[in-house]
Amino acid sequence: MNIHGFITLTLLDYPEHLAASVFLGSCNLRCPFCQNGNLVLSPENEPSISEEEVLAFLKKRSGILEGVCISGGEPTLYRELPDFISKIKALGYLVKLDTNGTNPEMLRFLYENHLLDYIAMDIKTQPEQYAKVSGLQPDAAGTQKLLQNINLSKEYIMSCGIDYEFRTTVVRELHDEEDFREIGAWLSGSSRYYLQPYRESEHILASMRNPDVCFHAPDTESLHRYIEILKNTIPNAELRGKDIK
Repeated sequence: MNIHGFITLTLLDYPEHLAASVFLGSCNLRCPFCQNGNLVLSPENEPSISEEEVLAFLKKRSGILEGVCISGGEPTLYRELPDFISKIKALGYLVKLDTNGTNPEMLRFLYENHLLDYIAMDIKTQPEQYAKVSGLQPDAAGTQKLLQNINLSKEYIMSCGIDYEFRTTVVRELHDEEDFREIGAWLSGSSRYYLQPYRESEHILASMRNPDVCFHAPDTESLHRYIEILKNTIPNAELRGKDIK
């Protein structure tokens, strides 16, 4: 496993739990607004942390920390993921997985083997715009299969009984009201759905490819309007972000 980041203490990544976060390299999507573009485009150039080092730290903090968030990149690309999570669970930790939902088979395997306590699945946009917003070519080989897998993951997460959330990073240039009407219908009845505004960082994927590309966060008024649209089918839809009022 290629571990390229380790936050030893976070109050943000695992809802209502004191946790650590592990970041794995590589991803099968190319979302232009991704904040971890370095992990997506060139993970081999990022510093690595050994699995042994991570587990040794978690063993020392057992009883102090409550959970571990596994993020990326896309963690479900790794065949070694179940074994890694098993070692974390053996230390007594809750495990939260951040995923783009393109590997429903892995999600099912992890859940059925009692290796997950919480799933956070990114929803890039409405289904018709998914290829564009996730940086894929609409006619590329395998794109339709990826979209089918995303829908399978969404349906499985909503039905299997695990604690979960869906979330969308909202980008002014990539999302509008119609997108959230369609998302609201697609995710109708989900227990948790969060909108979080785009944030600039030095590792935005599109900017790493082309310095002239620039994205922006939506204004607060637009975010609140999107939430009102969503609440018609997802009553618990909320905004997430420390600067949102």
